[in-house]
Amino acid sequence: MSEISVRNLTKIFESQNPFERVVALDNVSCEIPSGQFLCIIGPSGCGKSTLLHAIAGFVQGTSGETLQDGKAIKQPGPDRIVIFQEYGLFPWLTVAENVEFGLLAKGVPAAERKKIVQHYLDLVKLGGFEHRYPHELSGGMRQRVSIARALAPDPEVVLMDEPFAALDSLTRDVLQEEILRIWEKTRKTFVLITHNIEEAVFLGDRVIVMTARPGRIKAQIDVDIARPRDPSIRTSHPRFLETKERLSQLLRTEIIREVA
Repeated sequence: MSEISVRNLTKIFESQNPFERVVALDNVSCEIPSGQFLCIIGPSGCGKSTLLHAIAGFVQGTSGETLQDGKAIKQPGPDRIVIFQEYGLFPWLTVAENVEFGLLAKGVPAAERKKIVQHYLDLVKLGGFEHRYPHELSGGMRQRVSIARALAPDPEVVLMDEPFAALDSLTRDVLQEEILRIWEKTRKTFVLITHNIEEAVFLGDRVIVMTARPGRIKAQIDVDIARPRDPSIRTSHPRFLETKERLSQLLRTEIIREVA
């Protein structure tokens, strides 16, 4: 398990034209305890993905620091994996071969690779689809393959950048339940970027609300709802509905400020 610390992180995207200079993040600080499921919401362009990419090691802050277990994150590493909205599957590889890809890079022996691949395909309920190709699968199934591929190398931190945004609402709900089940089994540190407030409340232990650009942390809200969580809480649990409304009001204020 890994703890992530973001301390006074500012990220400025410079340009030769000073009017095109973008302050994506402004003095952002947060702690993500080991094993927590953190969700981050905010208006479009507020720096959510930039924050995730800093944790992943894809970008460096202009100032401040991002740490994993007290060590500075300077580059991507196998202990942090990102699941994107785009599935990123290799079309010429089968489902099993896609999931196996990261294990090959780590030099895992063939017999062990086979066991690990089967374990994670079973975990995402794709046992029996090992020899199918991505074009033979639905969007939801392809995203399950990308989730299995991300988990197979056994990362400490799972980072998700709006992985369900392109899916229909029913498939999205089902995959949210699958992600929650997987997190409850693995208890890894999960960080999810989303525009979907209901998704954030259903999945998260805590929700960070970011301001419109420049991205700052407006609020950090604990989701005080017992686990395991049944899908029915989306419509029937008073605290779920209260938390969802509170987050909606916070986010609405930022969106109005952005367009005003």
